[in-house]
Amino acid sequence: MIRGILFDMDGVLSDSEPFICKAVIMMFAEIGLNVSPEDFRPFVGTGENRYIGGVAEKYNLKVEIEKVKARTYEIYLEIIRGKLKSLPGALDFVTSCHNRGFRLAIATSADKIKMEANLREIGIPLMSFDASVTGSDVTNKKPAPDIYLKAAELLDLRPVECLVVEDAVSGIKAAKAAGCRCLAVSTSFDRDQLSDADWICQSLDDVPEEALNW
Repeated sequence: MIRGILFDMDGVLSDSEPFICKAVIMMFAEIGLNVSPEDFRPFVGTGENRYIGGVAEKYNLKVEIEKVKARTYEIYLEIIRGKLKSLPGALDFVTSCHNRGFRLAIATSADKIKMEANLREIGIPLMSFDASVTGSDVTNKKPAPDIYLKAAELLDLRPVECLVVEDAVSGIKAAKAAGCRCLAVSTSFDRDQLSDADWICQSLDDVPEEALNW
């Protein structure tokens, strides 16, 4: 029986993917490397270390990951101010899930600074969730199951009692590896790429009712 819902953040609650992509492109340009948005596609949902590091590896560029990530976040926090929006249905869905008595967690591969900034910009208080897990809380990022296992543990639930809400292929793999059911939102990938999820919807405005009743 479903008792908890574990939310990814980027691409599920907030329309942040274009902003983090732009921030990393700007950061790389500062150190003399020109990259394109397509370079980041394989690393969506895996956390900023891999998102930045994977592209650096592609171009054989050695970087100090903590240094370039810190600069990326400086740029990111500047460019999202007043511009980052919640995705359709996100606020209402979180409220609805809370009102139905589900225990809620946010589980993101991003660092705490990005999680807090995103939630602040889109108007969802962190206190809306009973627990939160960020990329710095686990060693192995998505597609490893660690983030969702940790989130379920913090809610005092078994993974089989939890629904994960994801937008990325790596996140779906993490959810299923953890033993959770998964609802995929087709904001970042085409539906056929999300086929391993239990349910797929276009936005959180049209979540299948059966995804919340099992």
